[in-house]
Amino acid sequence: MAYRNGKCFRETTKERDQQEAQKFLNRRLGEIATGTYAGPQIERVRVSELADEFLRDYRINGRKSLDDVQARWDLHLKPFFGDLRACEVTSDLVARYVDQRQQEKAKNATINRELAALKRMYHLGYRSTPPKVLRVPTMPRLQEDNIRKGFLTEKQYEKLVGHCSDLWFRSLIEVARTYGWRRSELLSLRVRQVDLLAKTIRLEPGTTKNKEGREVTMTQAVLALISQCVSEKGPDDFVFTREKKVKVKTFLKTWKDACKAAGVTGLLFHDLRRTAARNLRNAGVAEGVIMKIGGWRTRSVFERYAIVSQSDIRDALRRLDSHRDQQRSDIPEQQAEKQAEEAVQ
Repeated sequence: MAYRNGKCFRETTKERDQQEAQKFLNRRLGEIATGTYAGPQIERVRVSELADEFLRDYRINGRKSLDDVQARWDLHLKPFFGDLRACEVTSDLVARYVDQRQQEKAKNATINRELAALKRMYHLGYRSTPPKVLRVPTMPRLQEDNIRKGFLTEKQYEKLVGHCSDLWFRSLIEVARTYGWRRSELLSLRVRQVDLLAKTIRLEPGTTKNKEGREVTMTQAVLALISQCVSEKGPDDFVFTREKKVKVKTFLKTWKDACKAAGVTGLLFHDLRRTAARNLRNAGVAEGVIMKIGGWRTRSVFERYAIVSQSDIRDALRRLDSHRDQQRSDIPEQQAEKQAEEAVQ
């Protein structure tokens, strides 16, 4: 029996030896004194309970990455942490998990996403009423090599779409490499979001990854292809469809075959997003405008994608040459001034 804030707490020590029971009591009194006492109810909470609340939060808020975090929990986090009590998870245990995942050849970026999910579980448990945990374990942040390198050149693009003559494929690739939109944003695009008279395509708020809406003007190439895609379709029909207006859900095999034919084996569809950002940048489009077109919130995209405008480099080096020439031309003038001053003296 112990007291906390004037309230009596009774708890069995599950010990038959009096000395061991006294040690348990002393430990509890120490926890009360230091403010780390959780109580029997909180100590019984398991990580799996935190995971249930975490996944429920994703469902309630309609997060599109629900399937992704569900897979991370089921395949990796649950086998390691699922049967443990939440209070048993320490930084040392987390480090052991990281070591195990690295031994399994998991990339640091993948491990970081898994730990982020675990951390979110604890934060939700900490903020619940009453709280289910009294602390959030320290989670390491592993270094990621996330510099993007894949880009699609104009010649590669011609070979890519030349291999597959399907209208939906050519249109999908053209829109993706022009605006840098994500695959999910493109495949969910409906006819009502296309305005041929205004020559615009609109992504509704809440349908994108960052929940923000976007509207772009169609280029001549995009307009020609999209006009064919939406021909004789209703407002609720999907823009990118196969025969008989069947929605395109996945096109992995088509993509791989086209990449092989274009000589760019290993190219990802997401590389078209990087291609769009680089092409827009090289065309002189301001970074803020590029971010609005592609749906990037921060300019870190330009560092991650290693996007550098060659024209910017040329201008910088030209200015450097000009500055050096100016410095060299100033030397005779400075010498003449110095000589004039010495003559006066």
